Order: sequence, then structure tokens, then C-alpha cells
Amino acid sequence: EDVDKPAKEEFAVAKWMRKNVPIKKTKFLNHNVEYFTAKRAVDALLESKWTQGNEPLFKTREDIVDYLHLMLEHKFYHRARKVPVSELELKGKKKEKKAETDDKEKGKEKEKVTDAESSVVEGKDKEQPEKEKRKKKIRLDMHNDQRFVDGLDAYVWIYDPIPFHYWIFGTLLVLGAIGVCLFPLWPPSVRLGVYYLSVAAAGFLGMIIVLAVIRLIVFCLIWACTRGKHHLWILPNLTEDVGFLASFWPLWTYEYKGDGGPAKKDKTKKRKKDKDSDGEQESEEKNSKTDGENLRQSSVEDEEKRSEGGIGTEGGSQVEVLGASETESESSQRSSTGKDFEIVDQDELES
Repeated sequence: EDVDKPAKEEFAVAKWMRKNVPIKKTKFLNHNVEYFTAKRAVDALLESKWTQGNEPLFKTREDIVDYLHLMLEHKFYHRARKVPVSELELKGKKKEKKAETDDKEKGKEKEKVTDAESSVVEGKDKEQPEKEKRKKKIRLDMHNDQRFVDGLDAYVWIYDPIPFHYWIFGTLLVLGAIGVCLFPLWPPSVRLGVYYLSVAAAGFLGMIIVLAVIRLIVFCLIWACTRGKHHLWILPNLTEDVGFLASFWPLWTYEYKGDGGPAKKDKTKKRKKDKDSDGEQESEEKNSKTDGENLRQSSVEDEEKRSEGGIGTEGGSQVEVLGASETESESSQRSSTGKDFEIVDQDELES
């Protein structure tokens, strides 16, 4: 027997292994591949039909290992080496992309982070290594020693059989293409039926386009006549990315955007703000008037005390009157500008 040509039994065993032996997916030389472990493959074959009967194909575990080694030589799979993936390799690309944004955000976050938040972050950092130890990611690399060993080594599948339904679909497509090419040789009745079907399909597509235009015109007319208050859509899912039956259901949708709409809500909020601002201006004017009256009363009381005690001269009284008038003018100016009034002591007024 030629070693280069696998036997029919090997193809049968390979198909059975593809269905019954657990398979994992990973990357091998930047390609997505499927692999299995040697121990699980041997355990599965020990319980298969090839170990049963009067003349079984496999009698011992060593026979299975030798047979799987022969399948490896026939290029059904190859041996790979498991390499654990480090954190730097997993997060290297992400760090390069986010390096610039992280530097800007770190300065802001340091100012806002409190002691409690930092303690929480430290707790999370301690928990992360424990989880990563439990779930380690690996990548595969080519093994220099290409032989089958009963252990936990990984073996990458090369044999990928074509599913049976692919053959059915392929033959149907070929027959359909041949039938279209032989259209002139079809019977007249069949050609007439195909013609009617094509006209019906074209009419259906035209009907959908007309419906899309009509629903848009109806929506625009109702929206313009009601000034955007009433929104009516006929067949709202007609042009959406849904199924065939879902595109014709519901038949219509209606939405009212009138007094409770967002635009009028904004207007009412603006009116309330305007009223609040008017009320604040009125209160400021009242406060300015009361402060001006208090200043006048204080100046009059000072003049009476000075006249009773005999302090000052006529010139001094004129100066005080001028100072009082100046304070009144300042208070009036402040009330006109809308600034807050300041509380002034009597000693400052006398000085």
C-alpha cells in the first residue's frame, strides 16, 4: 500500500472524529482553526464502533495511537504547540489606540478620584488576576516533532469535509443555469407561464414603489395642513429592513404632537422663565426703593442729633446735606443698573 494515499476507513474515522470529538477554536498563524486534544480523541475512539465486534479495528489504546499517527502522516491534521498568550499581547493593540485619550483623561480623573474610589479600584485589580489565572488564552504554533502522542497536545484539523447539503444546492444551481440557457427549447405553454410570472413579479415591484410614493405624499400633506401636529404613516415598515410579511404590518401608525409636544413645552418653559425674571426685577426695584428710604431716614436722624448736640456749623450741615444727596443719587443709580445694595454704617456716612 502506498503511504501517501489514505484508505477509505481513514476518511470514515476522520468524519466520525469531526462529529464526536470535542473541538476548540483558536488562531494559528493568523488563521482561525479548529483543534482537538489527543487524549480526548483516543478516549472517544475507545468507545466507538471500531472497538466492538468479532474483528475490531482497534483492540488496545496503543493501536488507536498508531492509527492516529498514520492519519497524521496522511495530512488529516498536524501537531501544534500550545503557547500561552500574555496580557501585553492581548492589550497591546488596545493600549496603542487609547494611549492618547488616556493621557488626557488621567489628569482629570486624578483630581476627581477620592480615597474610597481608589480603594475600590485596588480591590478590583486584586480580583482580576485570579480570574485571569482560571481562564488563560492560548495560541498555537507549529510543532517541530510531527507525531501523534497520547496526551494533552493540540492537533489542528486539515481535513474539512464538504457537507452533503452543499452538494444538493450545487447541483440545483447547475441544473437551473442549464435550464435557463435552454429557454428557447421549452414548450410554448411553459414559456407563456414564465412570461406571466415575470410580468406579475414586475408589477409587484412597481406596486411597492407606488405605495412608497403615495405614503410619503399623504404624510407630507397631513403634516403640512396640521402644521406638524399629526403624523400618519401608511405601511410604516414598507421600506424597513424586516421580513416580507412584517413589511406589510401594521397597516398604519398615527402619532399626535400637539399641545403636549416638545416645541410647546419649550415655549411654556420660556414663558415661565420670563415671568420669573420679571418678578426678580420687580423685587429688586422694591428693595432699591426701601434701601433708599432707609438711607434718607438715617441721614435725617444724624442731622437732628447734630443739631441737638450743637456739633458742626452751617457749612458742615451743608456738607452733610450734600453727602446725603450724593448717597441718594448713588442709590438711584444702583437701582437703575439693577446691582445689589450694600449696607453702610453710620461712621462711614459721618466720615
